[in-house]
Amino acid sequence: MDLEELGPRLARAADRVGPETNRTVQQQARLIRAMIRFNASGRPGPNIITGDYFDSWGPAQPFGVPDGGGAIVGTDRPQGRRLEFGFMNRYDSLGRFYRQPPFPHVEPAVNELSDEYADAFKDALDRIFGGA
Repeated sequence: MDLEELGPRLARAADRVGPETNRTVQQQARLIRAMIRFNASGRPGPNIITGDYFDSWGPAQPFGVPDGGGAIVGTDRPQGRRLEFGFMNRYDSLGRFYRQPPFPHVEPAVNELSDEYADAFKDALDRIFGGA
């Protein structure tokens, strides 16, 4: 490749950065949500009792950022932090006493998918620059 081709190739690659980044982020958000829900389906994570907590891990909420995209994956249920981190030998704001051990389900999902996350972005870079 000579230097005259460099400018146009970089311009074409720049046009692909936002869409490829957003595509990759949204796919990884779907994967992490699925893994968290899987981990929240029984030991060593929390058991499903009513399904309310499991169902509270709804679809990822995408949002735009300059040259890419983001996603929020989470729950709005108050028991989320207690299930993940535990609540041992403590009283809550209503005076109820808890001996709830932690049932990690978010951190193990993040740890398990971290290598895949890095690989997904390497693949996105290949798509961005491979066709430039």
